[in-house]
Amino acid sequence: MSQASSRPVISVIGATGAQGGGLVRALLDDPARRFAVRALTRKPDSPAARALAAAGCEVVAADSDDRASLERAFRGSHGVFALTNFWEHFSPQRELAQAGHIAAAARVSGVAHLVWSTLEDTRLRVPLADPRLPTLMERYKVPHFDAKGEANGLFREAGVPTTFLHTSFYWDNLIHFGLGPQRNADGELVFTLPMDDAPLPGIAAEDIGACAAAIFQQGGSWIGRSVGIAGEHLTGAQMAAALSRVLPEPVTHSSPSRADYAALGFPGADDLANMFAYKRDFNLEFRAARDVTATRALHPDLLDFAGFLRRYAGNIPVPPRVTALAG
Repeated sequence: MSQASSRPVISVIGATGAQGGGLVRALLDDPARRFAVRALTRKPDSPAARALAAAGCEVVAADSDDRASLERAFRGSHGVFALTNFWEHFSPQRELAQAGHIAAAARVSGVAHLVWSTLEDTRLRVPLADPRLPTLMERYKVPHFDAKGEANGLFREAGVPTTFLHTSFYWDNLIHFGLGPQRNADGELVFTLPMDDAPLPGIAAEDIGACAAAIFQQGGSWIGRSVGIAGEHLTGAQMAAALSRVLPEPVTHSSPSRADYAALGFPGADDLANMFAYKRDFNLEFRAARDVTATRALHPDLLDFAGFLRRYAGNIPVPPRVTALAG
């Protein structure tokens, strides 16, 4: 009997990425092995995909830009974990199209439970005409939030049994996304978080997958619900202090204005500047949707920031000091 026929199958979009990879590991590490894992990837021959196959996953080629490939990949699946990656292409329209393909394929394939990794549509609180945040790409305030939030409706309209999983800032962004401490003009390490003294909900990316695994394991009670998850809510100053305890030098916190952060000019800087401003200006609402106690009830081994740093501080890049040459 094949793995797929002996146990209910969870198909994981983005199985080689941070969230999907965390879910794959959580399902494979489940002592009861309640689900078989189907890892969906555009590159089934990649080293990461081969590693998943060696770990016990069924690896299937699928592309969220291709609805037919998703229908084939979802066939026979009990559950689907779905996400889109704005940072791969910087196109909210493409995210919406991909989400539409996922919803349609899940409906046709008869998926019993889909977990959709999503975020708020910030335009519900800051309409396009509202000057508090500049409008980006003509249709969005925070493009990588808004497209996911708008896509929620596609799953509802398709009638797909869905749990809407609202994620938090990945602490892994300090390692992989260039948001860790940088050196200022004086050579000091500075952690930049443009939220003044407003706390930021954060989480280890692997714990997102573990929470999704718990939702699949608990089943029908989660269908139709929205749940927000976080490992801890910390201010920029608190995060800098924690970084100072594990890095070889002190780290201070800097909170530039939204406009100054956007002017940094790296790809997506204007999007992130609006995002941080939104999280600051609607801090109570944003945090209330991401309760740490409820997250820990879902996933008892949830990491707080100190725990994340104990495990991964050595992976955070520390820019070298620049020594001026004598003239």
